[in-house]
Amino acid sequence: MKASVLRDVKKGLQVEEIRTPRPRTGEVLVKVRACGMCHSDLHVIHGDIAFPLPAVLGHEVSGEIVEVGPGNEHTGLEVGQNVSGAFLMPCGQCSACSEGRDDLCGPFFDMNRLKGQLYDGQTRLFGLDGEEIAQYSMGALAEYCVIPSTSVAPIPDNVDPVAAAIIGCAVLTAYGAVRRGADVRHGESVAVVATGGVGSNIIQISRAFGAKHVIAIDVADDKLEAARALGATHTINSTKEDVREKVFEYTGGRGVDVAFEALGRPETWQSALAALKDGGRMVPIGLGAGVQTADVEINRTVRRSQSIIGSYGARTRHDLPATIDLAAHGIINYKDIVSQHYSLENVAEGYDLLAQGKILGRAVVDMSL
Repeated sequence: MKASVLRDVKKGLQVEEIRTPRPRTGEVLVKVRACGMCHSDLHVIHGDIAFPLPAVLGHEVSGEIVEVGPGNEHTGLEVGQNVSGAFLMPCGQCSACSEGRDDLCGPFFDMNRLKGQLYDGQTRLFGLDGEEIAQYSMGALAEYCVIPSTSVAPIPDNVDPVAAAIIGCAVLTAYGAVRRGADVRHGESVAVVATGGVGSNIIQISRAFGAKHVIAIDVADDKLEAARALGATHTINSTKEDVREKVFEYTGGRGVDVAFEALGRPETWQSALAALKDGGRMVPIGLGAGVQTADVEINRTVRRSQSIIGSYGARTRHDLPATIDLAAHGIINYKDIVSQHYSLENVAEGYDLLAQGKILGRAVVDMSL
């Protein structure tokens, strides 16, 4: 099969022929229809986060199941189903998974995110000569990928099979932040700092959960215009306006109940913290490049009883079907968030534009191109 392989951060992604993978126990083989392009991939592509090379990236995917491995008798997964695959792939066996905390799955972090392996300690990707190739999540920048059955869910016929790729990260991460991290309640006020693929979905899901004010904060006017179309009640360009001043103006001098940070940079952390009311919750979602830190004003955080609640992904086995249901019932507009389509051969161009902040919403690799 063809795959976009990262061998050297100086050379970037290059399309190669590698072996088509095969599923093992508790896994399925998916013929990729589309793969979303996420900032988290950029950290590996640029060498800011250590990951074994060579590797195949791509961690939000849609496609068709073409082979089902053993041990799937009670999963309901069948050849021919269209599915969405989630980036956070719980092993289903560790203590965190046993407690329903898929987002804290130890083997996922220790084996997949550090070593590029699945849960038998091996990758499913190999070069034509047998060379091992690490996989970042399922490694979906390829014509086929193997995914643990814990991490896929069927998509109904009324869900767009290409745009459905973004459900497994951009939508799932947003849902986890709103539902699990912040537990947004009806009538609360929300700020969303950075309105890309994840932030765009936080806006929509917050409105669906009954947020009264949803204030979108970004540095690009075109992204803020798109945020309004998705349900933001107010927008702030942080390069032109004082974030704290404008947020407090829009909320009657109180600040927001919840501020989401969706980029992973010190300056966006500062914007999110500046927006909070007394007793408010700041929910960081974005991953930083390498080891980054952000300043927190200790006395203000303590005296004003503010909380910082990290949120990584969601509880895949429960929340992936829930996000698909939101898409199927038109509660979220996932299709318009997908603004650009790239072929596998042109994927490096898309990531370059993403790094420059020039992708509105989310771009996808469309295998039909």
